[in-house]
Amino acid sequence: MDLKEAMLLNTLVFETLGNPERERQFKLKQLKKWGFDLVFGKRDGEETYFATAGKKAGDAYESDGEQFEVVEVLQELPKNSQVYAYIEMIEGQAFLLVDLREGEHNTPILQLPAGEILLAFLKKHKFAKLIEALRNLGSAASLVKHHGEEGKPLPFDQLPPVPRRFLRDAKKIEKEMGFGRIALAYFGENKDGRARYWLHWMVPTIALFDEQIAQKIDKALAEFV
Repeated sequence: MDLKEAMLLNTLVFETLGNPERERQFKLKQLKKWGFDLVFGKRDGEETYFATAGKKAGDAYESDGEQFEVVEVLQELPKNSQVYAYIEMIEGQAFLLVDLREGEHNTPILQLPAGEILLAFLKKHKFAKLIEALRNLGSAASLVKHHGEEGKPLPFDQLPPVPRRFLRDAKKIEKEMGFGRIALAYFGENKDGRARYWLHWMVPTIALFDEQIAQKIDKALAEFV
């Protein structure tokens, strides 16, 4: 059996299938953790809500050809309103869109490349292992981690404690997110006692903007050195 065939037949795959979560409700404090404030003001002369960074009451500025004026930086959501964020693909690039919703009324407050906001958020919270593994973003994000030379992957019942613990934790996170696909090929240790492995993990991109989930994924990835 050649190496390619061994990898194909013996890589362990655990998946929670369906469509990756594209939309998630967030609290106002999470918007602040992404680096933005919710403000009430004027957008091209019309009173509305929008999200902005580093502005205060009385500030006026232009962005993407639109004129903005900040009347008030809000410390709590307007009554009966909720913040929803979702991922939308535009010409092959993932964008984070954030809406303020009140019943059936919907006010878009933010639209920026998801990668820019996500990387800044992950760096702020020092989720280094997650940043290191992140490869690309769509409605799902691709996480990749590997070390050492490839070989014949070990079956599940021969895995040592570290990869077993990772799979246990990762499957719990996957269940919490409602979507995911983990592919792990564990080849044992090299002569220096370091693990040899190849790991690919797909998770919903929007879930990475949740601090608790991002922290759990970062901690799980830290199992492998």
